[in-house]
Amino acid sequence: MADSKERLFSDFTAPSRQEWRDKIEADLKGADYQKKMVWRTNEGFSMEPFYLKEDVEKLPTVNALPGQFPYVRGNKAASNEWHVRQDIACGDASEANRKALDILNRGVDSLGFTIPADKVSKQYIAQLLDGIYVECVELNFRTCQCHCVELAEILVAYFQEKGVDPQKVEGSISFDPLEKFVTKGKDVSSVLANAKTLVQALAGYPRFYAVAVNAYKLTNAGAYSYQDLGYALGWGNEYLAQLTEAGVDPSLAARSIKFNIGINGVYFMEIAKLRAARMLWSQIVAQYTDDREAAKMHICAYTTTYNQTIFDSYVNMLRSQTEAMSAALGGVDSMVVVPFDAPYEEPTDFAERIARNQQLLLKDECHFDRMVDVAGGSYFIEQLTTSLAGQAWKLFLEVEEQGGFLAAVKAGTVQNVINQTNADRHAAAGKRREFLLGTNQFPNFTEVSEGKTPLTSTCSCHHDTCQSDIPAINTERLASDFEKLRLTTEKAAKVPTAFMLTIGNLAMRQARAQFSCNFLAAAGYKVIDNLGFKTVEEGIDAALEAGADIVVICSSDDEYAEYAIPAFRYLDGRALYVVAGAPACTDELKAAGIENFINVKSNQLATLKEYNAKLGI
Repeated sequence: MADSKERLFSDFTAPSRQEWRDKIEADLKGADYQKKMVWRTNEGFSMEPFYLKEDVEKLPTVNALPGQFPYVRGNKAASNEWHVRQDIACGDASEANRKALDILNRGVDSLGFTIPADKVSKQYIAQLLDGIYVECVELNFRTCQCHCVELAEILVAYFQEKGVDPQKVEGSISFDPLEKFVTKGKDVSSVLANAKTLVQALAGYPRFYAVAVNAYKLTNAGAYSYQDLGYALGWGNEYLAQLTEAGVDPSLAARSIKFNIGINGVYFMEIAKLRAARMLWSQIVAQYTDDREAAKMHICAYTTTYNQTIFDSYVNMLRSQTEAMSAALGGVDSMVVVPFDAPYEEPTDFAERIARNQQLLLKDECHFDRMVDVAGGSYFIEQLTTSLAGQAWKLFLEVEEQGGFLAAVKAGTVQNVINQTNADRHAAAGKRREFLLGTNQFPNFTEVSEGKTPLTSTCSCHHDTCQSDIPAINTERLASDFEKLRLTTEKAAKVPTAFMLTIGNLAMRQARAQFSCNFLAAAGYKVIDNLGFKTVEEGIDAALEAGADIVVICSSDDEYAEYAIPAFRYLDGRALYVVAGAPACTDELKAAGIENFINVKSNQLATLKEYNAKLGI
């Protein structure tokens, strides 16, 4: 068999790099290779369209094995199993318990309980966990930071009373005071001292994590992948350093930290991010202890809310499915898929069922839970992992040079960087340089909000220690600017009608009419496309008969010199007049009084706001 394989491969000669390049350039038919084929990432490095064996032979990731230090290929060697988690807001303990028992029968094996501060008590926890076999279900808890130690002590007493095996209890308490600094600008420095007590209280439960790094909050604020990762490492190292300085054994300190990491929609980048995260964290822990088991990074992945939308919200399922695939292939320990309706309502039973099933689909039909690091060995993924790790490590070192993550967030450095990224991405979306399907690209022409409005979150902590002037991150979703515009349009006394005056060259008028319809419908305008008109007068008359508030002339660049000005004069100010494109005769058209042009270089958001203002909206 070996001889036959050798003979088979000897019949084929591996193409050289130049041969690959020549073939690509031939297929490009003169298009620029660098512009068309090279991926210039937001992380500050570029990725080629192909890599060869010699490109990755010396990379630090290629010789790693699953389940072995530095864990780039995952913490597990036998499978890629992960917990399907669903979070529950716990107002009433009985109702939360009923819901938990129900979803445990629907594929969930990890529960996340968010408990109000005033509900933390022995009786409440007993009622909440009634009927739940704690040795079989991962239990995660979130409450006010000032009550985490109390909650831990109650849970330990509950576990002891039930006689459960400490080795089988799995879960976490989301003790993360630094999250308040980042997300709310709240100084909760005094609470940080509770970390040692909390870790020691749960020391007998090796699979129950006391300290959380809620880096998914950065993802939900629009952070790029290298920022997510670099700051998460600094975040975790801050807790590790503080715990060890407080006298906690380094191995116990490292084993007590759980990372809740957000997953965005850049598919391959997020797979690489998870692989790089484990590799880099293991190197950090190795500076504190020789315990290789303690060097494992335990990750719960959250699909992001940043790219979710109110309009065309079912597309959110496509986004989160891609993100869930990245998380699964990246090798996480547990996962939360955020329901598609989360931006505008408390998730319905239907939305939560779909979110659960998105993970079950990956397990039961795609078998992603059976394959360990299928991306390992891919030249592209290995190169991407290494490049991303390099950028994230640079950011981590910058944080350390500022005195650590706590010092950086107190100074507002982290928040300012994330907010600048968010602002840049909003600006890019406004100019259609970053697409959101159903929002600034291919919106649903007939959709209305039906009362849907963005949800806002509030802080439930009212302690005096939470007062500060520290900057907070901006978590406005990427679609929020367009949604505000569309909701404003919808509330107008009359929703504007945009009429496509298509004339001249068939291919050009159709292409520009389609572009213009998509461009204008993003503001919630009613758009009317047409097959074509013989004269501009015929088109203008039809537009006015249709009650058009905006008339868009759609033709070829050459024909605008013939049609644009006569149409403008015939319309005579009875509607807003727009030229679709950037023809060579633009200066002539402007000299004739034409002011409005839309094309691929237009700032879509600014243009639509301007049109609303001109229309009195």
